[in-house]
Amino acid sequence: AKIQAVLPDAMAFALLGAIESLLSAVVADGMTGRRHRSNSELVAQGFANIGSALFGGICVTGTIARTATNVRAGARGPVAGMLHSVFLLAFMLLAAPLASYIPLATLAGVLAVVAWNMAEKHEFATLIRSSWGDAVVLLATFLLTVFRDLTEGIVVGFALGALLFIHRMSQITGIDTYAPLTVDDKADRSNGDREPYDPALAADRDIMVYRISGAFFFGAVAAVASVLDRLSGYKALVIDFKAVPLLDSTAANAIAQIAVKARRQGVRVFITGASPSVRRTLLSYGARPPQAKYRSDIASAIAEIKRLTAPGAA
Repeated sequence: AKIQAVLPDAMAFALLGAIESLLSAVVADGMTGRRHRSNSELVAQGFANIGSALFGGICVTGTIARTATNVRAGARGPVAGMLHSVFLLAFMLLAAPLASYIPLATLAGVLAVVAWNMAEKHEFATLIRSSWGDAVVLLATFLLTVFRDLTEGIVVGFALGALLFIHRMSQITGIDTYAPLTVDDKADRSNGDREPYDPALAADRDIMVYRISGAFFFGAVAAVASVLDRLSGYKALVIDFKAVPLLDSTAANAIAQIAVKARRQGVRVFITGASPSVRRTLLSYGARPPQAKYRSDIASAIAEIKRLTAPGAA
């Protein structure tokens, strides 16, 4: 009976704790240019909460304010989090009586400065200008977080984002009339200037080619970005968007960050096959020359890469 009574609240705590921890990890990724491992974060948090409960403690979660402060202070690895825990323990054991003399107004001022430094003002303005849908999601989440609660802001923002995605998917649906079900099969060389497929295009060890298929939105960003982050050992990265009908702000921002990271590592980035709407979204979020170049197809991008990387090329 006791388990049934506390189970709903326990599930709610676990869900909200997981959401806040992953949100903190995403913020840290944006500040450091790295990418967290969601499964490792959640498993570690679960074991920590089990251990805390065994000693009469309460559940814990990653928090955005302390994470951002840590990163701003130069933290780049797990040792910083461990030291943070040690310092908190030391303050609790040694300086807890002194903390009662700190005015709440002072703590509020510190939190206000941390929040201002953590906010990415440029990204905020970009989202407002990009489209009305992204602006509504941003403002609703922001205002609810400030005036109501972080949890409500996340839930409402996620729901609005899902509705916006459904709306955009409905807008790209098209109907062709009088279109034949099949076309006449022709040999490659009898179909104008079309050339047979060359397997060597995908076999160059210095060039990484990825093709994204389907709608590229916030739900698929983590999986795609983790693959595209593997840039070491390559001279160029080609991302083909020919089969992408829809791109949202989260996905466009991820591609822009990958392009910036690749440029720092000396890797050339080419985006091919992007439709006008997809290209416009990518450009508005920073995926523009010189970080990324746009070409019509993979073959032309690879040809230019080989020309630029050939011995004696300028």
